[in-house]
Amino acid sequence: MAKLKVYIKDDQHQVKIPVGVRLLIRRCCQAVLTTEGFGYDTEVSVSFVDNKEIRKLNNIYRNKDSETDVLSFPLSEGDKLETNPETGFVVLGDIVISMETAVKQAKMYGHVLEREIAFLTVHSMLHLLGYDHETSPLDQRKMREKEESVLEKLGFARDTSYVTPEEQA
Repeated sequence: MAKLKVYIKDDQHQVKIPVGVRLLIRRCCQAVLTTEGFGYDTEVSVSFVDNKEIRKLNNIYRNKDSETDVLSFPLSEGDKLETNPETGFVVLGDIVISMETAVKQAKMYGHVLEREIAFLTVHSMLHLLGYDHETSPLDQRKMREKEESVLEKLGFARDTSYVTPEEQA
């Protein structure tokens, strides 16, 4: 099995990162790579930021002056894979997650924060591997099916990950 290095950085102070989230992110990254048959030793960077920072990044890199939940910055183009000369690992790219937005969306969709973080990580990993849901309705559907398939394997099936009324209080 290929090796995976996930570098996780918390650059925000609005949301306390729940215990186990770092392991969850590693599991999500590994699950996507395994599902997609990506057999290279791989490095991925994941950063938690606040809404102000993700809005700034969204404006700079996508010319969209608005907050978003997650941004993906792939380092590879097509079949050309970037490698870290020191480790020989393929460097897929960077994932940036707004924790403020993740909390808001978890409440809005009625599921636990961990499921939202898992979804955003899986979604972004698929982007790093070249998937794009914005190119066509068919591509959007394919990507969503892959996301839900991976989340189900991780124990976050759509119908079993919602919060109970007591958890929402």
